[in-house]
Amino acid sequence: MTADDLARRIYRSRMTISKLENARTRPDVRDIVKIMKILDVTGDKFDAIFQIACDAADRGWWDSYGDAMGPRQRIYADLESGAANIREYNQFTIPGVLQTPDFISFMIEMAVAEGENAFIADRLVEARLRRQAHLLGENGPRYEVILDEVVIRRPAAPPEVMLAQLRSLIETATRHPYVTVLVLPISADFTGRLLPKSAFFLFDFKDPADPPMAVVDTVSTDIVHIDHDEVMRYNQRYEHLRQAALSGAASLGLLADAADDLEKRTDPSR
Repeated sequence: MTADDLARRIYRSRMTISKLENARTRPDVRDIVKIMKILDVTGDKFDAIFQIACDAADRGWWDSYGDAMGPRQRIYADLESGAANIREYNQFTIPGVLQTPDFISFMIEMAVAEGENAFIADRLVEARLRRQAHLLGENGPRYEVILDEVVIRRPAAPPEVMLAQLRSLIETATRHPYVTVLVLPISADFTGRLLPKSAFFLFDFKDPADPPMAVVDTVSTDIVHIDHDEVMRYNQRYEHLRQAALSGAASLGLLADAADDLEKRTDPSR
């Protein structure tokens, strides 16, 4: 059955089905029940999906922001709220949940300059800091990120902002026992393996009924995978990256060296 056929059967638009598939809308439990009946989902599987839909329909803190925080950030706030373990690979920027307020503000300025307007700037900053507070809070998930060395060597913000951001990364990874920052060095030997083309996230959830997810961050959208084989592919890619990355201690050392180098370039008198 195609998505168009399913949309017609439940009297919804094709866009609604697409948003449900990609976790871009909060589900209407009645729609989920209709879909499961049409697809002949029964028994324990029906019960498990029904419970997931009920949980997903509950409103979270991010709902008070409406569309002001932007649709893409809403997805991550929603997923992070129920996560027990988050792993991320990023080859193009500092992870949003680890950004300093000044870095966030500068990134928003750049996005606005390029024509993005699916958010309200001040509310977006507030929302990202709320996500950060959850991540670093007492009941936050375990979080590990693998950063390509290019991210920390190529300044993406004014020198003073970038320097403070690098120092903040070091402090956060040192101070929080459930946060790990690893660096994939430029010198890493990746012969025989393919580097991922996009940043991606892996989510494992507190509720065992919630399936693990892989979320791929592309230029214009986020693609959510819950299919077991797809998620396992991204797990495998993450493990390859992890094997090639520096240890936690060595990664912090490289971050400190990058910060020192940037400080020297910023202040030649040092």
